Parts: sequence; C-alpha cells; structure tokens
Amino acid sequence: MANKELATIGSKSFEDLKKVNEHGAEYWSARELQPLLGYSQWRRFDDAIKRAVTSCKQSGNEPSYHFADAGKPIEGGKGAVQTVNDYHLSRFACYLIAQNGDPRKPEIANAQKYFAIQTRRQEISDAFAADVERLELRKQTAEEFKALSGAARDAGVHDRMFGVFHDAGYKGMYGGLGRDAIKKHKSIPEKENLMDRMDTTELAANQFRMTQTRDKLARERVKDQQIAIRTHESVGKEVRDAIKRIGGTPPEKLPPAEHIKHVEKRVKSAPTKLKLDDKDAKGLIGDSDTE
Repeated sequence: MANKELATIGSKSFEDLKKVNEHGAEYWSARELQPLLGYSQWRRFDDAIKRAVTSCKQSGNEPSYHFADAGKPIEGGKGAVQTVNDYHLSRFACYLIAQNGDPRKPEIANAQKYFAIQTRRQEISDAFAADVERLELRKQTAEEFKALSGAARDAGVHDRMFGVFHDAGYKGMYGGLGRDAIKKHKSIPEKENLMDRMDTTELAANQFRMTQTRDKLARERVKDQQIAIRTHESVGKEVRDAIKRIGGTPPEKLPPAEHIKHVEKRVKSAPTKLKLDDKDAKGLIGDSDTE
C-alpha cells in the first residue's frame, strides 16, 4: 500500500517501520511509532496506548492479539545498554492509538485520515467516534482545570479569588463574558457546568487557553495575584484573536452541545463492535494456532 498521507521521519514512513514477527504477522514498535505520531514524551504516548487497549476491549476484540509488551534495548553512555518499555503493535492497534491520540497534533490528524482509508476494518460510525472524542477531551479539560488552579495558587492567587481568576480567562476568550454571562447568553441552566455543554471544538480551545496560561505563569515566574489574573485574561484574548485570524467561530456564538452525561451514557450503553477479518483479528499471532 502506498503511503501518501501519513507523515515521515526522514525517509521513514508508517509502512517503512513495519516488521514481521516469528508468526509471519506484521507489527510496529511503539517506540519507533511514537515520534511519527508527534509525541516527544513516552509518558504521553503510553497514555494513548492504554486508551487504545480499552477501546480494543470495548470493540469486542482481544487486546493481547494486538498489544504485546516488549523491551527495547537502548545503548547509553560508555556502551551501557538499558532496556526500556516498548510494545509490539498490530496494524489494528496502530489504528486505535491514532484514534485515541491527541487530536490537536497534526500528525495524529493525518494518521486518523490514513487509517480511515488503509485499515482493513468495518467503519465506526462518525457519531460514535465523535462521542468518544468529546468524552476524552472533556476529561482532559477537567484535569487541566485542576492543574491551572494549582498553578494559580503557586502564582499567588488566593483561594477566595479563584472564581475571579478563572473568569478572567473566559472574559478574555469570550469577548468580555464571564462564566455566568456565557451560560446566560447560551441559555444554559445556572446549575449546569459550562464545560459539560461545550462541543469538541470549544473544549479544545478552552484546554489550549488553560495550558498556555499555566505555562506562561510558570515561565514568567508570576508571584502576584493581580498579575496572574491579568495574565489569564491576556492569554484568553490571544486565543480569541487566533480563532478570528483562522476564520473560526467566536466561542460565545457556538451553540450549547448536548450535556456530556447523555453522551457518556450513550457510549457506555452501546459500544460499537468491530468485526475484523480472520487475519486482522489474530493480529500479532498471525496464522499460528491459538489453542
């Protein structure tokens, strides 16, 4: 299969990294695949692999046929050899990692397009895939909100001012509207969490705002409450300006999405089953006897 979509590393493409094991089955090294998918840190990539294993189970396939623990020897200083964690991955496993990777990475976006064409499988419905993506992004924004709160505290923001601090980011990004004003503008009930009603695009933009604010507070070693609040608002404005420059919809004009609890219930109650053909279903064990 010719590869015209997935990024390359030097002269290496996804198909170039393919190996064949003792069972005659094709496989890829996770360590070699990691930079191709835009991950600089193994920890982050390992998280995507773990999510892919969960997706494999939910799809009705056996994870051990597609993800195999493997040690990879790396030569260090003075000729010392260290063994680091690695996985042998089937083609289906690589597809699932791409689907569970960070959608903001262009390498992941390209990989998802590539596997949509190249992977031998039944199509997951677009609606189901969108639900899973939104659920994962909502979890990530919740984690980032906690991390930003910790960074704000380190930057001198008192607990009683956290509401003001977080509102500053919203005001910068939403054209002067704070959290409560945004909910009123979008007719979201007062008791509902605003992020529970954001679609994938809006969640991703807010996650970006929070990560950039956290990094800026640390980079500039902010230790003053008012400076921290102004910094958050400033980053929010920068994100808003970026959305405008690329022709995106201002976040306050995005309609409220279905409540995330309904999405979670739908995904849990109706997991999509992926029936692979015999060769792909056996993954790493190839044509060997499984009994």
